[in-house]
Amino acid sequence: MIPPETFRYAATGGFNTMLDIFLYFIFYNFILDKQNVDLGFVVISPYIAAFIFVFPITFSTGFLLAKYVTFIDSPLRGRIQLIRYGISVGGSIVLNYICLKLFVEYLFIWPTVAKMFTTVIVVIYSYLIQRYFTFKTGRLQRSPKTNSLTSHQ
Repeated sequence: MIPPETFRYAATGGFNTMLDIFLYFIFYNFILDKQNVDLGFVVISPYIAAFIFVFPITFSTGFLLAKYVTFIDSPLRGRIQLIRYGISVGGSIVLNYICLKLFVEYLFIWPTVAKMFTTVIVVIYSYLIQRYFTFKTGRLQRSPKTNSLTSHQ
């Protein structure tokens, strides 16, 4: 049987992931029309610009769902959770950027498909960092008998 927290993470994370991919598709294909974004001092490729534009939306929905639906047993205050969530999302941004660049520019995968592959990698990272750092509902503790690390829920 799957633990309730893991189920809630899969459900809320799945929703937020689908929202992210849907919005990415809309921004890349229709709003940006697959065109570079020229800011005058830098030109951003459309697949990276779509990621940048979608990010604030899914950051907000992701945090709210994690705080109020998934990790409801967190002992941490909301402000601390938000700061830690921002840090964990920073890692997700780096992974997103690296993976999108790799998949699109070096492996020549279509941007929306590349975003899907990237999402799988980021979801695994995100679950682990949110459970053990951001919301601290999963704890690694030393077992007194064996002095080895074990996971406790």
